Amino acid sequence: SVAAPPGSPLGGGLTAEAASDLGLNPGTAVGASLIDAHAGGLGVIGANVSGFNLPCEHQPITSRMAMICGTSTCHLAVSGRALFVPGVWGPYLSAMVPGLWLNEGGQSATGSLIDHVVQGHAAYPQLQQQAQLRGENIYTHLNTHLDSMARSGSAADLLGSSLHVWPDFHGNRSPLADPSLKGMVVGLSLRHTLDDLALLYLATIQALALGTLHILEAMRETGHDISTVFMCGGLSKNRLFVQVQANATGMPVVLPDQMEAVLVGAAVLGACASRGYGTIQ
Repeated sequence: SVAAPPGSPLGGGLTAEAASDLGLNPGTAVGASLIDAHAGGLGVIGANVSGFNLPCEHQPITSRMAMICGTSTCHLAVSGRALFVPGVWGPYLSAMVPGLWLNEGGQSATGSLIDHVVQGHAAYPQLQQQAQLRGENIYTHLNTHLDSMARSGSAADLLGSSLHVWPDFHGNRSPLADPSLKGMVVGLSLRHTLDDLALLYLATIQALALGTLHILEAMRETGHDISTVFMCGGLSKNRLFVQVQANATGMPVVLPDQMEAVLVGAAVLGACASRGYGTIQ
């Protein structure tokens, strides 16, 4: 086998058989590929942020962390030298950006945990019914419901002050690296109202955000200097999830104009393989 940096042209491009199957021309450039999360990281971490007054604006991409948030979440950070972070995968040279070392933290259940918590609550049928009547996604409806609860009392962040979630229902990938860990909810009552479901949903999102902070702190302790989070994936479309991540980390969270960052990263690889660009950078 041959190791090739991401985006390197491979062989003579598409074979005649593959080109016929795909409806493309024989010889079309084929680049060394990336796994989906790394392609998403590549597609978002180098975004042009000029004019937004972000702390990373005049800094190298080593000041950025990419979060690819879906069923699970990957936390990707690159560095100019090998940094060994306990409980975080890597460092891997040129695994995402050629010439840079990659560290990869992660949470094994994020979107799937939110689904599990929400769908397992007694008020879930009521949530479905109300969301359907309003033509809304259930999570959009929950976010709106939390807004209405906050208007009648304290700020939304404080609504769940007596309800706490330990989010490792599927073990802890980073930074504890213990697959045997289990989840926990503290502060449950006998209530089974939509308000109660909304608070449990909020507490779960807050717990996941504090998990991101835990990973960031581990990376910082070993030499990473991260100032800005770049986010993509399905959960990046949930405004509450994004805002709580920013609140917990104390960092700005950047969302790309093109939300399908995995496809953008794959397109970057193809552009390099076609020799339209000299380097990924």
